[in-house]
Amino acid sequence: MRRLNIIGCGRVGRTLTRLWQSYGVFAIGDICDHTSEKSQAAVTFIGGGEPSAAIGAMRGADLWLLAPADDQIEACCLELSATAQLAAGNVVFHCSGALPSTVLAPATGHGAYVASVHPLKTFVDPAISITTFAGTNCAAEGDATALALLKPAFESIGANVFEIEPSAKTLYHAASVIVCNYLTALIEGGAKTYGHAGIKRANAMRIMEPLVRETIDNIFARGTAGALTGPIARGDGNVVGRQLGALAAVDANLVEVYRTLGLIAVDLAREGGAVDPAAFTALAALLRNPSA
Repeated sequence: MRRLNIIGCGRVGRTLTRLWQSYGVFAIGDICDHTSEKSQAAVTFIGGGEPSAAIGAMRGADLWLLAPADDQIEACCLELSATAQLAAGNVVFHCSGALPSTVLAPATGHGAYVASVHPLKTFVDPAISITTFAGTNCAAEGDATALALLKPAFESIGANVFEIEPSAKTLYHAASVIVCNYLTALIEGGAKTYGHAGIKRANAMRIMEPLVRETIDNIFARGTAGALTGPIARGDGNVVGRQLGALAAVDANLVEVYRTLGLIAVDLAREGGAVDPAAFTALAALLRNPSA
């Protein structure tokens, strides 16, 4: 069984390594986190491996997972590459969605193969993530030799692995941020707007939930254009104008959110073709310049 070492054991690293340990995919080797206490805590959660106080103190392995914060991955790779433990034929990989595998270039100078496999999933709590990981889509890129090992390793714990061009990684990750992180921010914007309307947060969350869940269901059943409802879908500029004015009185940031997403909604509404195109032209002009 191939031996896997882990450098930096955050929520993603702990989740993956716990699953690989549980399924017997890899023999878990040394685990090095920021402090000895964190390394030991990771070992305890994973149920295998040995804590290491420093990268230079780690023993050799077949694979190296670099899973610190994104801005520390390259530095960790440089530090690993300066040790004698990294050997030709080793696989070094990270799980960042924002960075390509090329940030691991220092390892290739030692004959290692590098790759990146990004699980398209929210990792709020590893104890929960290990129970919900199955079915996760993972974007992979890097050396073919590395991917030949990593693809079945991820699939063995329930992942669906697809390949992506390294040059497209930033746009891929931006899309993921928009549909995940910004959806969260959008819900917060809705909660704040309900608050300005005199509805307390707990009640706002209660009344939003069925609306949001039904909208999500409709999007994936009917497509984005088919799921669009509301004043923009109807071409109702009067309602949109009043809402822009009301938002301007309480929060300029919410006005910008409404305007920017409204323009995207206008394009979706045009696809329906049930409303006079002139109404959408007028809506677009209103959203671009609400004070006109």
